[in-house]
Formats: sequence, structure tokens, C-alpha cells
Amino acid sequence: MADKFRLDNKVAVVIGGAGGIGEACALELGRQGAKVVVASRNMERLQAVADKIKSETGSDAAAFQVDVTDEQSVEKLARQVAEKYGGVDILVNTHGINRKGPPIDFPMEDWDELFEVNAKGMMLACRAFGKMMIEKGKGKIINMSSVRGIRGTDGGNVAYGATKGAVDMITRMLAAEWAPHGINVNALAPSLVLTETIKQAVAPERLKKLAESSLFKRLGTPEEMAGACAFLASEASDFMTGQILYVDGGLTAVG
Repeated sequence: MADKFRLDNKVAVVIGGAGGIGEACALELGRQGAKVVVASRNMERLQAVADKIKSETGSDAAAFQVDVTDEQSVEKLARQVAEKYGGVDILVNTHGINRKGPPIDFPMEDWDELFEVNAKGMMLACRAFGKMMIEKGKGKIINMSSVRGIRGTDGGNVAYGATKGAVDMITRMLAAEWAPHGINVNALAPSLVLTETIKQAVAPERLKKLAESSLFKRLGTPEEMAGACAFLASEASDFMTGQILYVDGGLTAVG
């Protein structure tokens, strides 16, 4: 019986592949045998990740620049992937930003930017690569959501939570639209993940408080997100679609 978790000869695109979670997901997909394209705006960082995938996993990897808020840029990325690899099997949307602020005077330019990147950017990527998957008759799409798409919190996260609620519904709607074409559309929804960026941006006492909200009394790691991502990309999840998979240390299990 074939290993249902292997991704040999699959082509995977990881948008946001230069970030902590994106890099971890790209590396894990490479370890499972996929050819991996990493894409974002930072070409220097992307190339380093692509080189790391090649050296550590032995899988083929490439780096392409993209601006997810620019429709033409996303369409260009899809063409580049098609030209290099002949198509796509897996799309992982790990890109995203956050802007925090009190709801009473939250800047609308920040609100618009969050929706441009987190919601519109995700939809543009799904649309561009979804066309290719429809032609092929199969595909796996994994979007990055958050527990904040379903659970409220303090700390000025109203705009971020709103975008992740949008991501959840984009995921469910596309799952319904594209199931007849053999495409699975799911999302990962972590609680706070201990990336290098988070370590630098969040005060240690705040991190400790947030860790206490997990049933395991710790924060998740990028590698733990990557394992769930590889599962959703594989044949092992073929009967799952439209699901938001909470990789959150039990946070949403207890209210």
C-alpha cells in the first residue's frame, strides 16, 4: 500500500514562503517529496529558503516574487509555475499581516491593507491556481486562518479577526464550488505560533500569558503547523474539504 502522506512528483506552491510558518511548511512538503515553489515579495529571503529546501530535503525548489495584492502579479506567478513545472497540485497560502489598534480609532487605511493582503490576496491566489487545478481535475488548497476567525480577544485585533473570518468563509465557499472538480479546499487555524518574528515583536510576559491559554501551557511551533499542512496536502485528507483545522493546543476546545 502506498504511503498516503508522501507527495512525490507533486508540485506545491507556498505563498508567504519566506515567513516562519511558510518556510516550515515548504520544507516539510519538500521532505515528503514535493517540488516546491516559494513566493513572496522578498526575493533574497525566498532564494535562501529554496536553497535550504534543496540542500536539506533533496527536492527541487524554486523562488518567484509575487505581490498578492496585485492581480497581475499573482497571475504572472501562476504562469511562471506552469512554465517551469507544467502545472500545480498543491497551493498553500501562508501570507498575512496584522495591524493592531483600539477599535474606537482604528485607522481605516490599516483596515483596508489587512483585507487587501489577508482576504483579497488569498482569493486572488486561489483563483489563479484554482483555474489550473480545474483544468487538471484535482488539487489541494490550504489557506492560513487563525483561532481569531472564530474566537474574540482583546489587544486590538478586530481587523485581523475580521480578515480571518473572511478567510474561513472563502475556504468553505470554494470547497463547495470546486468539489465537483476534485479540488479540496481547507484551512489551518493556529493560535499564536512561536516564530522568530513573534519572539522579537511580543514581550516575554505577554508570550507567557498567551501560552497559558493552551491546554499544553505552551505556544505552537512552525514545525507543528507544517505537519498539519503536509497532511492536508496529501492523499490522507482526500475526504476532507471546507474544514478549518485548529492547530491551537486545545484553545478552541475549552471556550
